[in-house]
Amino acid sequence: MQFKHPELLYALLLLIIPIIVHLFQLRKFKSVPFTNVQFLKELTIQTRKSSQIKKWLTLITRMLLLACVIIAFAQPYISNSDSFNTKSETVIYLDNSFSMQSPSNNGSLLNSAVQDIIENIDENEQVSIFTNDANFNKTSIKAIKNDLIQLEHSPNQLAYDAVVLKGKKLFSNDESSIKNLVLVSDFQQKSESLTVTNDSLINLKLVQLQPSNQSNIAIDSVYISKTTVENLELTVRLKNQGDAIETLPVSLFNDDKLIAKTAVDITDETTTSFTIPTNSVFNGKLVIDDNNLQYDNTLYFNIDQREKINVLAINEVDDTFLQKIYTSDEFQYTSSNFNALNYNTLEQQNLIILNELKEIPNSLTTALKSFTDNDGKLLVIPSNDINVNTYNQLFNSYGLSSFGGLNSVEKKITTINYSHPLLTNVFDKRVSNFQYPKVNGFYANATSSVSSILSYEDGTSFLAQSGNAYRFSAAVDDKNSNFKNSPLIVPVLYNIGKQSLKTGNLYYTIGEENTIDIATQLQQDDILTLVNGENSVIPLQQTYDNKVELITNTYPDIAGIISVQNKETFLKNLSFNFDRNESNLNYFDTQNFTNASVNNSVASAISDIKSATNVNELWKWFVIFAVIFLIIEMLILKFLK
Repeated sequence: MQFKHPELLYALLLLIIPIIVHLFQLRKFKSVPFTNVQFLKELTIQTRKSSQIKKWLTLITRMLLLACVIIAFAQPYISNSDSFNTKSETVIYLDNSFSMQSPSNNGSLLNSAVQDIIENIDENEQVSIFTNDANFNKTSIKAIKNDLIQLEHSPNQLAYDAVVLKGKKLFSNDESSIKNLVLVSDFQQKSESLTVTNDSLINLKLVQLQPSNQSNIAIDSVYISKTTVENLELTVRLKNQGDAIETLPVSLFNDDKLIAKTAVDITDETTTSFTIPTNSVFNGKLVIDDNNLQYDNTLYFNIDQREKINVLAINEVDDTFLQKIYTSDEFQYTSSNFNALNYNTLEQQNLIILNELKEIPNSLTTALKSFTDNDGKLLVIPSNDINVNTYNQLFNSYGLSSFGGLNSVEKKITTINYSHPLLTNVFDKRVSNFQYPKVNGFYANATSSVSSILSYEDGTSFLAQSGNAYRFSAAVDDKNSNFKNSPLIVPVLYNIGKQSLKTGNLYYTIGEENTIDIATQLQQDDILTLVNGENSVIPLQQTYDNKVELITNTYPDIAGIISVQNKETFLKNLSFNFDRNESNLNYFDTQNFTNASVNNSVASAISDIKSATNVNELWKWFVIFAVIFLIIEMLILKFLK
């Protein structure tokens, strides 16, 4: 037994006072002669003995009473371990990712964890708590109680190893203190795993919260699967984790107006389709009803009026094949004879095509370089009779390999760079028996395989890219090549045109870096803003002559449809949704981690921390004993004769 205030034990010396008083009260009896005392002798002796016993009992109870009071003030205690007098530090990571929306016996997993923290940690105890997007360092539960109760779910979850590293940085540099790092999470399986290393200075505790069920249905994605002159067909992909559902309602809204509703049967994955009018503004919202994770029950998307892509072809030959590819429903195609070219129109274009020019003057090279520096795209198709020097001068400014002389040798175009962004999703699979196109003459070049999109059988490039410039190494007219009749020409030239202006996606993912082109021309000092109701923010942006490139990352932080504005002028809508990675309710088995202790509740983890430094206080018992001795003394004085 030890004492919190041992110096008060010196007061036990005061116990000598009642002893001294008692000794003074033990006076001797005097003999008084009295007749016929022989009958009273026995009674006198008994009275004298009982009087002495009563006084000794009174003295003992009073001394015990006083001793108990003194010891109670000294606050005695016994400890459960040798570390009871050591400073303890506690850091708690509270996972507030979307997977913590899963239901538990006391609401969601996050709400259950918050309630346990509030109930089991002393409100004045110093503690550090951090989440995926908030930090409460060296504070008390009393100070942050309201913040914890109002804690919202975060779309971005910290990597588990990053959590451990961040938690360790919140401890002090005092090596003598006991450091407890508690990770409270469902420990959902991610691409990165949790690495638990042995650390002698830090006690790592994993609190894995188990949902009451692991079923979940999510709207995974939506895309345009078919386009006609009148209608668009939207395909919605849904995923299910859990028991099969026979009838799941799926609703489609335009703004807040219900447009259509259907029902699907789903086991693991399924799709359903909706049809909406073409060339109409549609601010869409897809909704399902699922009682588990809530964030993935809604998916926003929008379709604005199509922005036509400006394409200028500078020709010295027939351009009919270009007109058939760059149609008026998606492109604003302009054809100009080289001799009648208006240089002032170049900066308004998104894509410029040099269609078999015999030479490229310096003035055009300079204008084209300025155009591509403003993020415009350039496509060069040579003729069979070119001024090689003028072409090479243009190529040098883009880092493209120079042309050699014209080789009048037939070659097949046999190599397709399937991984090039221009050909993404063009082919369902890699074809080995493809009817490869050919050329009768080509210009020798030394383009690397990385930059080549299409190559000849000997590995030299037919179509290559460097930065914003594309170039063919042979003429594609009917006399020199059958490339115009190949199934490759349409996806290649079409995608070059489409990628010259990044037209808006149906939606973007929150937390990822999204690059969005807005077709507009800004005046000096103009700037674009993203507006969501009363909230607005200025995103990172790059201004070009005919467009503005927006880059979004941390904003917006909630799913929905926001508008792009130039001051008060509305330009277009953008839709944002949370990443669906949290929808997969698969968890790590924390029992396999050997360098950490595992608990199934926050309460048990906190109890373990307290038990390591707890002491059993005994002062209350001594107060009780003092009261008991007081009662005994009163009984002795009253009833002992």
